[in-house]
Amino acid sequence: MEFETEIRMEAGKPLPRGAHWDGQGVNFSLVSPGASAVTLCLFDETGKEELAKLPMSLSENGVWCAYLRGAKPGLVYGYRVSGTHAPRSGQRFNDRKVLLDPYARQVVGRYEGQDEFSDASGVDTGAIALKGKVVHEAYDWGDDAWPRIPMSRTILYELHPAGFTRLHPDVPEPLRGTYAALAEPVVLDYLEKLGITSVELLPVFAMADEARLKRAGKSNYWGYNPIGFFAPENRYWSGRPGTTPVSEFRDMVRAFHSRGIEVILDVVYNHTAEGNEDGPMLSFKGIGNDMYYHLQPDNPSRYENWSGCGNSLNLGHPVVLEMVLDSMRYWVDEMHVDGFRFDLTTTLAREKRDYSINAGFFRAVAADPVLSRVKLIAEPWDLGPDGYQLGNFPFGWSEWNDRFRDTMRSFWLHQGPSLSEFAQRFAGSKDLFGTRERLPASSINYVTSHDGFTLRDLVSYNHKHNEANGEHNRDGTDHNLSWNCGEEGEATLQEVILRRNRLRRSLLTTLLLSQGTPMLVAGDEFGQTQHGNNNPYCQDNELTWLNWKEADTSLQDFVANLITLRKTNPAIGQNRWFAAENADFAVPEAGIRWLSPNGGDKLGSLWSNKRMFSLGMLMRAGDTSRPCLVLLNAAIQSVIFRLPPGRWKVLSDSSGSFDKGANLEFQVLLQGHTMMVAVP
Repeated sequence: MEFETEIRMEAGKPLPRGAHWDGQGVNFSLVSPGASAVTLCLFDETGKEELAKLPMSLSENGVWCAYLRGAKPGLVYGYRVSGTHAPRSGQRFNDRKVLLDPYARQVVGRYEGQDEFSDASGVDTGAIALKGKVVHEAYDWGDDAWPRIPMSRTILYELHPAGFTRLHPDVPEPLRGTYAALAEPVVLDYLEKLGITSVELLPVFAMADEARLKRAGKSNYWGYNPIGFFAPENRYWSGRPGTTPVSEFRDMVRAFHSRGIEVILDVVYNHTAEGNEDGPMLSFKGIGNDMYYHLQPDNPSRYENWSGCGNSLNLGHPVVLEMVLDSMRYWVDEMHVDGFRFDLTTTLAREKRDYSINAGFFRAVAADPVLSRVKLIAEPWDLGPDGYQLGNFPFGWSEWNDRFRDTMRSFWLHQGPSLSEFAQRFAGSKDLFGTRERLPASSINYVTSHDGFTLRDLVSYNHKHNEANGEHNRDGTDHNLSWNCGEEGEATLQEVILRRNRLRRSLLTTLLLSQGTPMLVAGDEFGQTQHGNNNPYCQDNELTWLNWKEADTSLQDFVANLITLRKTNPAIGQNRWFAAENADFAVPEAGIRWLSPNGGDKLGSLWSNKRMFSLGMLMRAGDTSRPCLVLLNAAIQSVIFRLPPGRWKVLSDSSGSFDKGANLEFQVLLQGHTMMVAVP
């Protein structure tokens, strides 16, 4: 096979990194300071037939360059990098392996777990390796604008880019499970009606499934195994004529923005799909193993595994930091995303070994005029030393708050923590986020996430049921703080069904009324179940796909009403700290009064009484604003609440005992596991 036009090789330029078409040809730039030679390899459109091997020139600072005059977008390419192969010293160069460009905008091929990818193997991977495709796609964004929703007014909604629409009956079947499906009007209508301001997409970077999963006939459904930080994952592309993964992703973003909904990407910059020292050589290992990865100081043949996935990217190296920042800018500037949720963010701030709030990554993002203006959400832990850093991230960052999750689960399902602990979490976790001028919105509050039980399963199972994963139920956490309410799995007893319904509604009410930024998981608002599997990362099937046909529409309406309350009542979800100048938290000008069931605001020893599970909260945004009264009873028994003076109108009741708009006066009998919201 020959190229359609004559291609002539010339000297290239070190910037920009990757492969870029300028209208006359394509410039290639690869950073590999330890290499002795780099060869640019050109392939046919399938990526299987190697058509040419072209030696690249070494520029400055270890940058290898080439310019192909006459080359055009669509060209498929890879690199062979020569150098020392000495794993004991951290060097793993092997020019028998064709390597993916770290800056590739589209990935050709798919890793199937073959043994040939071992860096110790002498087998040539030219025909099966992942390659890059030169991409240059003009796109008319028209009047697209970033919604720029303040974090204090944000309602996050975590969803899987494919599983959300796989079974959606009103999405055209050929589009289900794709970027295009998420842009369908029926999907946008649903999110808009629910009140979502910001979708948080599980990883969409080009990824590679683990070899062990391929051997078991499974795949990494969640996608936390990236191999390309600039390329949208192909498996979420519809493949329609006239579209590409890039164009379809952009269409999706533009569709969300047209409804005022932000797009937040869950990004994985802490590790790659190359795994540990026995993992495949797909890209980074063969370009600069000791540059891209943290290696063990006393044994450089092995990786630091702070991610739990085999390796940890080394953002302490300027080349790696540059790549991550370039990737983030690409997704903001050219794909118009609104922010990022960073998986295992602690790893990104380990320049050598220890975490630092002053790490170069944080400083670079803060100084960047583009990145400093988007939403930045940390998963504030990893598996490394002192990996749990909740509350210890810089100004401008928000963090997943698992203390909120555990407290609310324990309070409602096990009557575990004291009222004081509940109040601390409800009021925004000032003990964690009240420093460095941070506000309650810094706390990303959640009861469930993709990782763990769904909300329905949380009140239906005492134990995980992960047998389908093929790991003998050993995978997934045992720290669920769940309660089956009396029956394991699907309920038959009416008493159990009613108790579960009240608990789900009470947990959702707590989430959406608390200070901080609430995050819902797609499907929790209508009763999605994973049948007790709390770690379905490898289940790309009906276990994880949202079951729209069996959606509990009454629960949907309940959640939509709560979100409307949060958005329209200034007393709910205020982004300021409630003052707490005495042990009773009862400071009138603070905007909140904590009430005991007898109506008093001097709780005293009740704050630490672990047999006290009932509390009232009278919230106000200012002296002239309309107050909002919240009553809760996490005990099994009913309790009588004496109401503050006046006549109160019910806005929401998790027990269903009172209709919306019902009037209350003097006192109310609150059922067990119930939360009620009322206004004068």
